[in-house]
Amino acid sequence: MRLFVVSGKATDSVLSGFLPAAERLGLDVTVLTDRPEQYPEHRTLRCDVSDFREIVQAGRPDAYFSNGDFLQTPTALAAEFYGLPGKDWKATLRCKNKSLMRRHLGDVWASPFPVPDDAPYPLVVKPREGVASEDVVLVRSPSELAALPDTGRPMVAEEYLRGPLHTLETLNGEILGSFTTTLSPEPHFIEERLDWAPPPPETPQVLAALERLGVGFGACHTEFVAHEGRARIIEVNYRIIGDHCDFLLAELLGRDLFADVLLTHLGQPPVFVPSPRGAATVEYLVADRSGTLTAAPTPGTFVDNGVSVTYRPQRNIGDVIVQTHTNRDYLGTVQVVGPDRPSVAAALARFRRRRAWAVD
Repeated sequence: MRLFVVSGKATDSVLSGFLPAAERLGLDVTVLTDRPEQYPEHRTLRCDVSDFREIVQAGRPDAYFSNGDFLQTPTALAAEFYGLPGKDWKATLRCKNKSLMRRHLGDVWASPFPVPDDAPYPLVVKPREGVASEDVVLVRSPSELAALPDTGRPMVAEEYLRGPLHTLETLNGEILGSFTTTLSPEPHFIEERLDWAPPPPETPQVLAALERLGVGFGACHTEFVAHEGRARIIEVNYRIIGDHCDFLLAELLGRDLFADVLLTHLGQPPVFVPSPRGAATVEYLVADRSGTLTAAPTPGTFVDNGVSVTYRPQRNIGDVIVQTHTNRDYLGTVQVVGPDRPSVAAALARFRRRRAWAVD
């Protein structure tokens, strides 16, 4: 079967996750991309992947798939054009455009710029179609809002949602699992740590909101807060969870999760009951300054007292770091999986004591 993978910048999720899974499934894969030089070991076709018309022009495969944040809608439109399994393009558009999502759900105060005078401060200001916490900041007053630099992008202001932050990972509308998220101090919102945890009691409210958005096909990563019995969505990333947590999720579920996602797009959605095992934590090493990365641990996996510890770099020694106060400041991820939370916490603490990072 022919699979077209629609992709821009090469990521670990695509290079080490989905493309090897496609090979295991015996698929005939072509990568449609505007950056073919980033896929030297794969057959590519240069294409303006932001334009669904160009994707359609590339031909009719048996399935389209994309893991790109900005490419879900053009990929969904191409699949619909040929009558292939895919996401509802209206749902992908609602999820990516935070203004449309807020308008559709109607449960959070939100406004495009300019912000009205009666806005309910504090506000969270973010790009309408942003990713990775870029240009996301808390403002407490009209003067703080006025002092923000012009990003040159369409922006949205939303009421500040109080409560602990959770993720919900789903496949074809079924719950795979959930993480609790630790954020950096305000006014920025960098994800510093995720802990595998049971979905909170408010999760059915999140599933209902996703259904109203039209989400239900393939993988989806949803971030939400739960406060005083009420759950409200922060954002919906209509693709698998990123920043190496997709590999962790596959390990926790004991599934070839990347293949499961591809099978869905091939019209063969897997049927299984998730059986998560053990405890897990992902901690992100975040650059606290600009400079050059001069020291970092060696990547790899080892076992510490029955606990699996994996370090995956996101920057290499010698890279120049420009601090952005976003997820772009990640130097690497430490993934720890074990039988229970105390053993996972102890192994993570030992790893952090024995390894060093330096940005000079």
